Amino acid sequence: MSANLNHIVLVDDNETTSFLNNRLLGRLAVADQVSTFSRADEAFEKLWGDTGSPAPDLVFVDLKMPGISGFEFLELYNALPQPVQDKTVMAVLTTSMHGADTARVAMYPNVEYLTKPLTEEKMRKLLEKRFQ
Repeated sequence: MSANLNHIVLVDDNETTSFLNNRLLGRLAVADQVSTFSRADEAFEKLWGDTGSPAPDLVFVDLKMPGISGFEFLELYNALPQPVQDKTVMAVLTTSMHGADTARVAMYPNVEYLTKPLTEEKMRKLLEKRFQ
């Protein structure tokens, strides 16, 4: 795969899913660093709080999680200044194929919608679409 990203973030409360996605991304060698978070609030604070760390290139977030949900995470992200949002591609990665969920995610114009599991093919298409 052609894109070499600095940092990909996985936000999912399912440890098995995070482990498998982390392994896939490692095998594909598409990023220098992959971080995983089981809580969306912790991820948001670490990524866009007062840390001064560079923004991640790509964030995968699950919709259904304890604490703040993926939708609330998208709301927080959407409230960031546009130049901050422009540095990161946001992608929902969920098992939900529910029409209400897809419609709700579609309200965020720059958010990608992928269904689990993350595969090499889905990753390739996302990289071609958003990082060429």
